[in-house]
Amino acid sequence: MSFILNCFSSPPKPHALILARGGSKGIPRKNIKPMNGVPLLVYNVKACLASGAFEKVVVSSDDDEILEIAVKAGAVAHKRSAESAKDTASSESGLFDYCDTVPELVSCALVQCTSPLTTAEDFRNGVMKFHSSGADSLVTVVRAHRFLWSIKDGQAVPQNYDPVKRPRRQDWNGELIENGAFYVFKTQALRDSGSRLSGKIAAFEMSEDTLAEIDTPTDWAIIEGLVAAKFGKTPRTWGF
Repeated sequence: MSFILNCFSSPPKPHALILARGGSKGIPRKNIKPMNGVPLLVYNVKACLASGAFEKVVVSSDDDEILEIAVKAGAVAHKRSAESAKDTASSESGLFDYCDTVPELVSCALVQCTSPLTTAEDFRNGVMKFHSSGADSLVTVVRAHRFLWSIKDGQAVPQNYDPVKRPRRQDWNGELIENGAFYVFKTQALRDSGSRLSGKIAAFEMSEDTLAEIDTPTDWAIIEGLVAAKFGKTPRTWGF
């Protein structure tokens, strides 16, 4: 009987990991800057918790104030090493900094707090897609109907369509663009490849509004309006 139950048991839930350095340059203190009155990283902490998709929601930072806000939001704090929090350090170095402290962890999700439009349903369905597809890793994407060009020898060259036979939107599937909202991966795949995306890669398609990421003050202004329209008064109930 136990063998039969094991065959149908659910895979272990991943940890959700939000990397939030204190030294962001483009927008100072970006990770905890108030967006419509709520620190930015709180949006994804709350969505991850509400999804029920994760065993644990962790915020990794070298900054004590960021960690205090993360804990208030309901996350677990992880003190990120100074080496992995340098301006020149990659996100992968932050992933290893955390995953190496949990050697038994089977899978993990890198969650980007610069994508506050990600919902609990997105996280839930994305993790479900990761497990059901048997993938080693998963990338989130948005379908965009944009014509791409490049310049070659001083001449504009179309990359993904024939201008003479310009397709109508309804007749074209468009392009899948990585939106950077979150990534899910097996920790062994991360260790083997050194990358969040490797092996068999699944894609989880998200709504068009999630294509935007916060990198500049202009991004912030645009996304703040989208967040207000999408979540309404709900963030005001979070106690910030």
